[in-house]
Amino acid sequence: MDSVSAHDDERRRSAIGGSRPVPASPAFGLERLRVRGFRSALDVSLTPGRLCAFVGEANAGKSNLLLAVRALLDPQAAQFSTDDVAPNGDGQIVIDGRLAGIGELTLTTRPPGPLHHSGQQAPAVAFLPGELRTDVLIAPAGEPGGAHVAPALDRFVTVLAEQSGGGADSSATGPAVSFVGALEACCNLDVRGVTLLIEEPELYLRPQAQRYLYRLLRRFADAGNQVMYSTHSPSFLNVARLEEIALVQRHSDSGTSVLQPEPISPDDDFRVLTEFDAERSELFLSRAALLVEGQTEKLALPFVFDALGHDLDHEGISIVACGGKSNIPLFARVCKATGVPFVAAYDSDAPAGKRPAYSTRLLNALIADIAGPERIVVFAPDFEAAAGLSGHRHKPEQAWRRLQALRPEQIPTPLLDAVRRVLALAREP
Repeated sequence: MDSVSAHDDERRRSAIGGSRPVPASPAFGLERLRVRGFRSALDVSLTPGRLCAFVGEANAGKSNLLLAVRALLDPQAAQFSTDDVAPNGDGQIVIDGRLAGIGELTLTTRPPGPLHHSGQQAPAVAFLPGELRTDVLIAPAGEPGGAHVAPALDRFVTVLAEQSGGGADSSATGPAVSFVGALEACCNLDVRGVTLLIEEPELYLRPQAQRYLYRLLRRFADAGNQVMYSTHSPSFLNVARLEEIALVQRHSDSGTSVLQPEPISPDDDFRVLTEFDAERSELFLSRAALLVEGQTEKLALPFVFDALGHDLDHEGISIVACGGKSNIPLFARVCKATGVPFVAAYDSDAPAGKRPAYSTRLLNALIADIAGPERIVVFAPDFEAAAGLSGHRHKPEQAWRRLQALRPEQIPTPLLDAVRRVLALAREP
């Protein structure tokens, strides 16, 4: 993953006396957006940075936000009908925002009436909808508004056409692969001044290509462009840059909402970079997470779900091995910052008949304080004892052999408690 510039790093670390970083404002593109009355967005506001990833359940409203940005920046390509009006709105669609270094933009319409657009000239916008990923890639744009807009967009479209038209891959997935090469070429050509909107950039790409495309998107954004995308892939989520993640939810009464987490503190930067990989980043895409100490618990607990007749993936639950109890507070803070419901299950580490060491008591108390008493399950004195394993040798193998054949009535109470708690959280509306 690419590093931020020294200037941005200094800005982050100097915020609030050096104790809390601040999101890097885009030097180009939208720095504020508000959408009212458009589809599921009854009234939604957000502050996108140079890169913004929309994450949420299907039909939460992620694509609607991308379409709203496109309409604001390219009104000649916008086509609104009465179907685009929010069910609980007043019949009017209003999309407004502020462009960095330029000023305000406003788009209003009351379908099927005319569209009104006011404000300064918008930057070039390229929209790559998921439905075109095996075809022409880019949706048709309106007429560019001026000389400083057309060259950037023309260059981007030209490179995209060259890559998708001249490649040797004639399969249905060829265009998606060619987009990676096109973006790489745009970075090398120093294309700047483009707002790039993408639905699910991971489509039709192998995991390695997804990770490489994420780094290209980051490089493209840092070069003087703005990138917004919706995703269901952890390869496009960077825990060290929580401020670039926009968590999209949909509510029955108020429609789409957006939560933008606070940035990770400088003290946690390195730990986040070293502890969070793509597998652990799945917690952002889960309905609930079960935080455990290590691989033994991660391997064993799915058998408990199975014994109870529940499928982890169907329930949308992630079991996250945190790499030791000392890391659970970090993962818990990330879950709280991003609004992911979680249960923390960990060892008491208290020998029979004795109090645990002072440092252990402090750590246990810290986890309980962050999670809350209703979201912790403590294995006494440890998971092995709670699960009925004999000794601490070959723990993963022991857990696999003992728990895979469990019947419901044989499930140890602490393990049952952990599973039931996280299931309840995953099933909350």
